[in-house]
Amino acid sequence: MMKKPTKLSMLTLSLIAAGMTNVAVAAGKFEGNIRDINSQQPLAGAIVSIKELNQTQTAGRDGRFFFNGLKAGTYTVTITYLGAAPQTKTIQVKDNRTTSLNIKLTSGEIERIQVIGQSGSLSKSLNRQRSADNLLSVISSDVLGNFPDSNVSEALQRVPGISIERDQGEGRFVRVRGLAPDFNSVSMNGTRLPAPEDDRRAVALDVIPSDLVQSVEVSKTVTPDMDADALGGAVEVKSLSAFDRDGRFYNVSTEASYNQLRDKASPKIAFSFSDVINDKFGFAIAASWYKRKFGSDNVETGGKWDFPEDTGYDNAVLEEIEARSYDITRERLGIGANFDYRPNDNNDLYLRTLYSQFDDVESRYGSEVSWEVGDDEEGLPLGQRHEAEVKRSLKSRTEEQNITSYALGGKSRLTKWTIDYQVAYSEASAAKPRHIDGADFEADIDNMGYSETKISRLIGPAAYYDTGEYELKEIEVADSKTTDEMTSAKLNFSRSFELGSNSGGIKFGFKTSSRDKTNREDIWKFEDLDESGINEDALNMSKFADESINYRLGQFGPRINAAPVWDLVNKLNPDDFKDEVESVINDFDIKEKINAGYLMGHMDFDQLRLLAGVRYESMDRYSTGVEFKEDETYSSSSFNKDEDHWLPALHAKYNINDSTIVRAAWTNTITRPTFDQIAPGYFVEDDDGDIKAEFGNPNLESLESVNFDLSIEHYFDGIGLLSAGFFYKDIENFIYQTDLAGQKGRFEKFDEAVTFANGVDAEIKGLELVYVQEFNFLPEPFSDMILNTNVTYTDSEATIDWFDDGERMERVIPLPSQSDLTANFSLGYENAYTSVWLSAAYKSEYLQEVSDFEDARYDLYEDSHLQWDFVAKAHVTEQVTVYFKAINITDEPFYSYTGSRRFNNQYEAYGRTFQLGVQMVSF
Repeated sequence: MMKKPTKLSMLTLSLIAAGMTNVAVAAGKFEGNIRDINSQQPLAGAIVSIKELNQTQTAGRDGRFFFNGLKAGTYTVTITYLGAAPQTKTIQVKDNRTTSLNIKLTSGEIERIQVIGQSGSLSKSLNRQRSADNLLSVISSDVLGNFPDSNVSEALQRVPGISIERDQGEGRFVRVRGLAPDFNSVSMNGTRLPAPEDDRRAVALDVIPSDLVQSVEVSKTVTPDMDADALGGAVEVKSLSAFDRDGRFYNVSTEASYNQLRDKASPKIAFSFSDVINDKFGFAIAASWYKRKFGSDNVETGGKWDFPEDTGYDNAVLEEIEARSYDITRERLGIGANFDYRPNDNNDLYLRTLYSQFDDVESRYGSEVSWEVGDDEEGLPLGQRHEAEVKRSLKSRTEEQNITSYALGGKSRLTKWTIDYQVAYSEASAAKPRHIDGADFEADIDNMGYSETKISRLIGPAAYYDTGEYELKEIEVADSKTTDEMTSAKLNFSRSFELGSNSGGIKFGFKTSSRDKTNREDIWKFEDLDESGINEDALNMSKFADESINYRLGQFGPRINAAPVWDLVNKLNPDDFKDEVESVINDFDIKEKINAGYLMGHMDFDQLRLLAGVRYESMDRYSTGVEFKEDETYSSSSFNKDEDHWLPALHAKYNINDSTIVRAAWTNTITRPTFDQIAPGYFVEDDDGDIKAEFGNPNLESLESVNFDLSIEHYFDGIGLLSAGFFYKDIENFIYQTDLAGQKGRFEKFDEAVTFANGVDAEIKGLELVYVQEFNFLPEPFSDMILNTNVTYTDSEATIDWFDDGERMERVIPLPSQSDLTANFSLGYENAYTSVWLSAAYKSEYLQEVSDFEDARYDLYEDSHLQWDFVAKAHVTEQVTVYFKAINITDEPFYSYTGSRRFNNQYEAYGRTFQLGVQMVSF
């Protein structure tokens, strides 16, 4: 990692000299379009080479390619595309003229070029991956429909080295190479997407319906023209364009899904339409609506186990456990409208828009039991029963998330230079309008126990289920909203050149962006209700109870009805119950300004391409919040933070032959702290004589990583890939939660002072293995089988520290959210009449959270997860397809544990989901 300017390499200086001089008199252009001869679909990723100049270009998503600044002369052009027979053409280039060549590729020895279905998706993905200068994985729109993946996040779990974080069984956030979602960047159509959540930078990709997407690219090594804050990787979502297809196109689908756990059916409708007018103007419109009703049953301890010292996990006692049942309705609406204008062959203009709305209506019913046994008020051992405090609760809220994005840009091809430009605006928001954050009914119930330590079931007498035993103690009402606005502008210049007998290219550009993240929250706590004139009988739970809950993990008892809770709250004056501290302590406004510039270039030496460059990024951050101090007074707080980074990179790509490629890369990347880590709020309280504080750290440094990658890829004839890749990341300024209590200075007399700090270092290393094979060399019917599988092994470690009686302590942990093993398996059968796929996604256990700095037995781990899915399609006609999808067919639950798999932290079951739909597509 470079913190200050250094001397540029000789290669970079040569690139600058070659790019800026005008010694060459080349003024001709060569451009064209590559399509499949049968379907007329553009063949993105096809490689076009000019033999005499050793220059190559890659066909874009619309099949077009461009060579600028060529000397006049006769050249031999070769076009290659995996799954197609190569072609060789002879062209004549003249000064100040444009030579055009439209190429139609044929399939050669195989039956056809695969452009649709899973085979077509793999063909497009592998061609794009093969032609890239960096390490890239691609999924196209076709693969999004061949698996039961309703959003972009779930689709990405099929990519090597990618796993996902789930919420209520649905994929939300993406992890790249085992690194947490906040370590990765997410862009759409070249512009960064903001994050609706108040505490994160990571974008939950479940808000982007897969029906709006043309392709998704995951860059595991970044080049200098890419944003640097992608320590794990960069995810680029590309939406539909009219020029992705040949002429008019439409896709309409309707679907019904059924959730087995809640016995609920849900509808979904999606359509897309695109057309090109006079070969100059194109428009594409897509919309998707999905309203899913489902739920989950849960039991969790929250890690509230007590393990006696020096006994390992023996003689464990449980302090608290809660059974939960969720009823959920999630409604997703996505709309995209994209416009392209090509006034001539030298200029392209575009407008990309996105509107995404995600409404999450959730009712959570809880039954929490806590024990204080004996004089020492300890927890309860397994197999015993004791009096317990029982709290039945309701949480009822609607969360409204929205993302809006506009990107206006274009590309201009001059005689020698190509200029591309873009301005963009994006806004995200997450609102939880006035809602019940908790309505708690409490009782002391005798003879309470639990059945086991893993999937625990509460055991209680009849009184436990009797609503007449419980009294309303507190209602917490909340209202919150987070907004995240981003604006950006970027300008890039590129050109090709010749340097002696070698060819190359140079590119440089600038980007400026700003971000404004705000969070506001108001809290009301309605307690001591009897003192507000509410009689005891009106507070009895029987007045709020509804029908019994169908709970998969045993008997639960009645649900709590939200309507009478609201009736009671609305009779009271909210100003008398507002929690002034909680209503301001989490408010913040964080503004960031980032300016960036880069210089990069590549040179080709026969089969070897070297790409080198450097990126510079400067960041200025200003944050404001509220401090609640030891003397119980408020004050506003503000912080300024600035950083700058010089980030060099070197990529090498060596073509051993037409089928085998070796890649190597040295890159430098960063990750900026999450918003909860740098939140400027400060809170301190006196808890029965213990002074406790909790606060963010606005002065945190960004994580910095030096990355090394080495891989080899072998592409088979037709559709196939065998690859292996090694990666290593050396991370500085690793961020972790720590306790500063006891440290000399301000917190010396504190009993707890929890915040975030930069660690010394961390490292992660791993191996990726990929095998993709279409078995077209086998006799029928086996020739229609396709196998797509990948495995990623990773290993990591990081050092955390804390203070114990003024002495600095430390221990080594794995990186949070990093699974040692992730794997994907898909086996399919496809022909002209049917398509059948069985797929699996696996990730091993990983560290969720360090709960006790001094004792690893209290570390929380998410257990391994293996989900099987199934898809079957019948092609009724060339345009109409009927499909059936089964999701989570083995009913895999979510499970996390405390230290050892024997001890529950959280167990949650979702049931199976089945989908039946029909799709109509024009080709």
